[in-house]
Amino acid sequence: MLRVSRVAAPPLLAVSGVGSGAARTYAQLTRSSSGEKHTRWVPKTETTIAEVFENLTAEGPPLPPRFADLKREMCVDKDAMLHAWRGVLKELEGATEEIALRGNEMVMQVPYEDIQRGLSEEQLRTLKKTGVIIVKSGVPKEEALGWLQSIKDYVAANPGKVKGAPRDKIVFYELYNSKAQIAARTHPALITTQKYLLSLWHTSLPDTPVSVRTPLSYFDRLRIRGPGPSGVTLAPHIDGGGIERWEDPAYRSVWKRILEGGDAWRQYDPFDISPRLDANEEMYKSPNPGCSILRPWQGWTAMSHTGPGEGTLRVLPMLPLATAYVILRPFFSLRPELAGGFNDAADIPLDADAWVLDLDSSAFPGSTPGKTQAITPVTHPHLRIDKTIVSLPRVEPGDQVYWHTDVIHAVETEHNGTEDSSVLYIPAVPLTERNAAYVRDQRDNFLRGLPSPDFPGGEGESQFVGRAGVGDITSADGRSLLGFEPFEYSSYVNEGERKVVASANEILGF
Repeated sequence: MLRVSRVAAPPLLAVSGVGSGAARTYAQLTRSSSGEKHTRWVPKTETTIAEVFENLTAEGPPLPPRFADLKREMCVDKDAMLHAWRGVLKELEGATEEIALRGNEMVMQVPYEDIQRGLSEEQLRTLKKTGVIIVKSGVPKEEALGWLQSIKDYVAANPGKVKGAPRDKIVFYELYNSKAQIAARTHPALITTQKYLLSLWHTSLPDTPVSVRTPLSYFDRLRIRGPGPSGVTLAPHIDGGGIERWEDPAYRSVWKRILEGGDAWRQYDPFDISPRLDANEEMYKSPNPGCSILRPWQGWTAMSHTGPGEGTLRVLPMLPLATAYVILRPFFSLRPELAGGFNDAADIPLDADAWVLDLDSSAFPGSTPGKTQAITPVTHPHLRIDKTIVSLPRVEPGDQVYWHTDVIHAVETEHNGTEDSSVLYIPAVPLTERNAAYVRDQRDNFLRGLPSPDFPGGEGESQFVGRAGVGDITSADGRSLLGFEPFEYSSYVNEGERKVVASANEILGF
């Protein structure tokens, strides 16, 4: 279900590179879906990625008293909550020390062939523990380098039109419809990898309307980062909303086992997709929201060599344990006699006896309404992020990187290398009704050269020379990913999957 206002679809424009047959097909799709089952996304104002993450460098204002009431509502059993907190802190001692010692060796790297045949049990245990994976060599290096050159040529062919951040030296490009991006999103190696990684998720409720074996394409930005400091700071954070994790009842149900207290947090399953389908990650309708659909795996594909110290991604390779800590953290504070007066975050006591259950404070550390969830050494000291957030190992052009939607991550502030650090942001997204409705609107925008619905609005690439069209989608899988061909019914495993396929086809106008 979409929580947006209804707006009319704009009239069709001429589409460069699309023959009359394709244009007629699209017109038919538009007419057949005019009585939408799901309302359309409201176009965003023109902003930059810098404004989306501005809260990561400063704590927001105090939350109103009703958030203390929310804590008391969630804390059903005080003793059980305290037991869970102490158990999580005990586990964190060893887990954080392991990462501090091993560094980015904790980030699993596998050849693409392992994805094709399926990961081993040991590899799966590692992935489910850390939430991060690098898939090597699925895309030939020369092909990925060709994408980068194609994008640079596209930028050069449209002088004065390209937008991004920072404005004076763009690193994050507000480009969504280049031919290279379409080629990458529909590349067989990416589709195979996404199908496999999505299949690691499962449903816990009967007939949940989702197909975790059917990926969709979510158009995102790209990054071409030259050497030097970045003008956009992406400090440690978790995407997918902030305070909504606790405030929205549906989203809160994802953490049900953690909030039960006792030892139930050990049974928390970060790969259960059922409770996530109705989660509202945008309760405050920020003008600069994050991803508004269900995105189990965030990801990017490298178009260059990049490694530690070269402006790469940083991750905390700890999934269920870090999640349990983040969810429990608002319920606890330092003993009053210990609070305050610390010259350095490293001086904050981590011993469980220094912390007490606090249901009177409205504080939810790192949570600012309308912003993503910030993680700092002060707000979440037990994670020891100064030692446990690690830079990715060196990657080659064509390597794919994916991280679970709940993984804490950041981007290096400095690029001390000698060459561009360039990636295409391409996540793994499953078939749901809400996701299909998003792809419907994304498809409309693609044909007009407009930014994808979640991203800053304006005319986008509508007047660009050389942008992609339907003719650049060269495979049936690719056309399905982008909403130009219906999904098939063959071999679906349950009624929920069959129903979501039928519903998605209806939403997309087939």
